[in-house]
Amino acid sequence: MPALLVTGADLAGAGAQDLLVEDGVITEVGRITSARGADVLDGEGLVALPGLVDLHTHLREPGREDAETIASGSAAAAVGGFTAVLAMANTTPVTDTAEAAERVLDLGRAAGLVDVQPVGAVTKGLAGEELAELGLMRRSRAAVSVFSDDGHCVHDARVMRRALEYVRAFGGVVSQHAQDPRLAGRQACAHEGELSGRLGLPGWPAVAEESIVARDVMLARHTNSRVHIAHVSTAGTVEVVRWAKAQGIAVTAEVTPHHLALTTDLIAGYDPTFKVNPPLRPREDVDALRAALADGTIDAVATDHAPHARHDKEHAFVDAAFGMLGLETALSVVSDVMVRGGLLDWAGVARVMSEAPARIAGLRGHGRPLAVGSPGNLTLVDASAQVTVNAADSLSLSRNNPWHGRPLTGAVHATVLRGRVTAQKGALA
Repeated sequence: MPALLVTGADLAGAGAQDLLVEDGVITEVGRITSARGADVLDGEGLVALPGLVDLHTHLREPGREDAETIASGSAAAAVGGFTAVLAMANTTPVTDTAEAAERVLDLGRAAGLVDVQPVGAVTKGLAGEELAELGLMRRSRAAVSVFSDDGHCVHDARVMRRALEYVRAFGGVVSQHAQDPRLAGRQACAHEGELSGRLGLPGWPAVAEESIVARDVMLARHTNSRVHIAHVSTAGTVEVVRWAKAQGIAVTAEVTPHHLALTTDLIAGYDPTFKVNPPLRPREDVDALRAALADGTIDAVATDHAPHARHDKEHAFVDAAFGMLGLETALSVVSDVMVRGGLLDWAGVARVMSEAPARIAGLRGHGRPLAVGSPGNLTLVDASAQVTVNAADSLSLSRNNPWHGRPLTGAVHATVLRGRVTAQKGALA
């Protein structure tokens, strides 16, 4: 593979420089006058970030290839600026064995567009009763370090405690889908409040999330282990996480682009595109999430990319599947909300979309500064680009895109994985 010379890009907001990648590694940064034989990627006017990392992606394979495959999801991720994604375990069959984890890893390598790292289930079959093969998944070729029953809360405190004790031995982390099933109820599908009552939709109280987060940070302290809170959605959860960090508890947290930007009033038209788990929340929660991401209480942005086939999503609101697409639009949403909003600079975007996610997941080949010796994984961003999202243009197999028709500022110009351009200007390279 020829070397790659990126010219004149602003390295995470630190000023325009050239960058040379050879054999997958950054070998030179600065004013480069000679790079004979290298392919050239013009970075003039663009911001260069370490390749984006998504802690929370649903690729649906195996089992629901009508909604997404690892190949199609990898394509969407590459176009969205990602060089690594973590594939959630709620597939069919569930990723709860070493063999299943290795299968996901191999399918990701065959696609070759991003590094696909499998997430292992915490419990067998996501049933919440018996621990899955945590140690075997860790010792497999997939080297699983993040475990989650996402889509289901590990609601039994004893099981959660045992999982935290087990992963502590090898430095793993449990990512919790915080949702008390008794408080949320089986039919809950919208934020519990005046609007859900008026619409006649079963309500989902904020405390259903907050109470599980409070329990789990205490269990993390008790076990001296690591817990990660997936898709934080309420101001109360922010306060619990902030308190836990002040106590020195090993807790990290993520927020989705849609919880940073969309509010519960969007469900007034009963459009199932806006049905998501956890639900969209009121403006005061959105404001708290933005502030917490800016000040570091929330560590990372994660898409919770959740593709669904039309026959699962196009139903009455209460019957439709939960979830939204997110891989291709995440950077633009963060740019529009957080950067244009004055809450993050581009170095901050690198922190929450690359450096922190890679650190939490233990991905040593990602999230590194754009410096000599680092892997040649980078994302070039046109910070001033004006884009209007068109769901039909998505490389995902699904179309449940909440951003359709919305104007956003900031777009991925190109994605580079170990010196190879994988996507450019919204298309695969």
